[in-house]
Amino acid sequence: MAHKIINATDVRNGTVIIIEGEPCTVKKFDVSKTGKHGHSKVRIEAVGLTDGNKRVIARPGHERFEVPLILKKKAQVLSASGESVSVMDLENFETIELPSPKDIEEPIKPEDQVEYWDIEGIKIIKRKL
Repeated sequence: MAHKIINATDVRNGTVIIIEGEPCTVKKFDVSKTGKHGHSKVRIEAVGLTDGNKRVIARPGHERFEVPLILKKKAQVLSASGESVSVMDLENFETIELPSPKDIEEPIKPEDQVEYWDIEGIKIIKRKL
């Protein structure tokens, strides 16, 4: 898929990067200064968008990271069962089966509208509209 490449020193809070094959949102980063004979180091704390796992990595400042293409789309809920939600995309009327979100306060009911993200082929519900 389409990626953008950035240097480790260009990463900022809120940036989405690929770590260990998983799209992650950067929550905290620290850049150490270069030494007499060394390179700068970057320490990144990130949270996975799909699994919610925290990842902490330390890499050289010249290393590069992939930034995934994120498509934000709207959909209408057709049905909601315990573990999955069936939605219809409001642009192309495609029916999609998505995992039920765990971080949304209000329960999702049929006929609700939601925003879902397509991150490199991985689709997740982000919020209720």
